[in-house]
Amino acid sequence: MENFILTISLLVIGIVLRRMKDFPENSSHTLNMFVIYVSLPALVLIKVPELKFSFGLLATAIMPWVMLIISAGLVLFFSKILNWTREITGALMLIVPLGNTSFLGLPMVRAYFGDSAIPFALMYDQLGSFLALAIYGSLVIAIYAKTQQKLTVGSVLMKVLVFPPFISLIIALALYTTELPAMYFNVLTPIAETLVPVVMIAVGFQLSLKLELDKLKPFLVGLSIKMIIAPALALLIFMLLGLKGMVYQVTVFEVAMPPMISAGALAIIANLSPKLTAAMVAYGIMLSFVTLPLIYYIVNNVL
Repeated sequence: MENFILTISLLVIGIVLRRMKDFPENSSHTLNMFVIYVSLPALVLIKVPELKFSFGLLATAIMPWVMLIISAGLVLFFSKILNWTREITGALMLIVPLGNTSFLGLPMVRAYFGDSAIPFALMYDQLGSFLALAIYGSLVIAIYAKTQQKLTVGSVLMKVLVFPPFISLIIALALYTTELPAMYFNVLTPIAETLVPVVMIAVGFQLSLKLELDKLKPFLVGLSIKMIIAPALALLIFMLLGLKGMVYQVTVFEVAMPPMISAGALAIIANLSPKLTAAMVAYGIMLSFVTLPLIYYIVNNVL
């Protein structure tokens, strides 16, 4: 509940700031640049060295990547049949496959399943969502961000390699086996903690309660894939495999999380339909307080 109140408060702050003359129209762009170059790299540098790989939780680690492939495929399918623009397709390719499995997911898992379920949620978030953000997110930005440069394998690779969060990922992986001092985390943690407030204020700054007609359909399709179709498919996979237990319940629950805040920041900074992105992030969080209890009831009775 505290995270929900914080999220709504930050959104409101962003909306209020947009109406103040002291803040220029491109304030959200500046805030998101700060996230890309400062907050997100700091978070990567903290989280990756702390990853704990466990072969005993393979289902929880693999499912995020399975859902990423399926969700991205569905976005491309609907983009083709509904003739979405490249801008809209790029936005949904980022924010539909990546879920808010940390900031919202961890407290929600604790609230519904208890502390014993947290290791499963952490595995899903760290080996799935978080690594996907750094790797898959960098790739999507490189492909879909507006540029005058001709798109080639080399140009896409170069964009990925110079993307700040990806550079931080490489550094963090190099430090994985190193015993890092407490000062390392003490310095980076406050910087990383700026991510959620800065991004949510930026989302509020760009949030529009009214969506243009051409944005309404991708908005509905995107949230439906993320919060209904994807968890239903994950549930079906576990049912067909005959897998039951808390680890699988938590996995489906995490699949059902709304779009990731950080992925929304990437889409906005790349100018991939910012208003649509902001609306999907904000409304997705609010809708999750209706959909997640339903998902919990279903998985608790089926798996």
